[in-house]
Amino acid sequence: MKSIIILFLSTFFLLGSNPPNADEILKKVEQNLSSDNRVFESEMVIHGKRSSRTIVSRSYSVGDKESFTEYLSPAREAGTKMLKLENQLWIYSPSTDRTIQISGHMLRQSVMGSDLSYEDMMEDRKLTDIYSAKLVGEETLDERKTYVIELTAKVEDVAYHTQKLWVDSERFVPLKEEMYAKSGQLLKRTTLSNVQKIEGRWFPMTLVYKDMLKQGDGTEFRMTSVKFNQNIPEYLFTKAALKQ
Repeated sequence: MKSIIILFLSTFFLLGSNPPNADEILKKVEQNLSSDNRVFESEMVIHGKRSSRTIVSRSYSVGDKESFTEYLSPAREAGTKMLKLENQLWIYSPSTDRTIQISGHMLRQSVMGSDLSYEDMMEDRKLTDIYSAKLVGEETLDERKTYVIELTAKVEDVAYHTQKLWVDSERFVPLKEEMYAKSGQLLKRTTLSNVQKIEGRWFPMTLVYKDMLKQGDGTEFRMTSVKFNQNIPEYLFTKAALKQ
């Protein structure tokens, strides 16, 4: 009996040491980062070549298809609102009292002068739906063991042909992400930190997004409040809400 127990335990630990495959890792990441809906407040710190500025906003999201963002400060941006409904995006400017739709080549423009483009904001599909995933190794990043996953696009309409993710092997949140053009040129890099457990899930509260083709130190997003599964009024996800 003793030898059977030892054999069982040996087999258990051997099996437990094998990493999951890439798709299983991505599914666990999505369980942490995705939700039926969420409300969060954040500070977007844009580090320019000569100076930095901070923009405060509050965002409401339902799944990955609907989101409404209102910019709260500074005074120059306060009252600006952004509405995303699936593949359509509108922005309301209080200074002109106009609502414009962002589409086509305009999607490549910077959001509020940050390193983030409107195109980055619009991508709402699951990674497993648009990329083939491959586990290519394990690395230690910021004293955390990570799985390194390589993503290759399996559809044509993507902003980045390949991506590389470093996923925390215990908490299953990405700690670093790199996005590449089809030529292999590194276009953008994201680092994620200050991972906290919120309502039973791990979530990174700080993100630094860097456009590798721009000068400056990137754009830092500091989440000051994150709430999941909230009661969000449906009227927020209408064009009429932009002017209210």
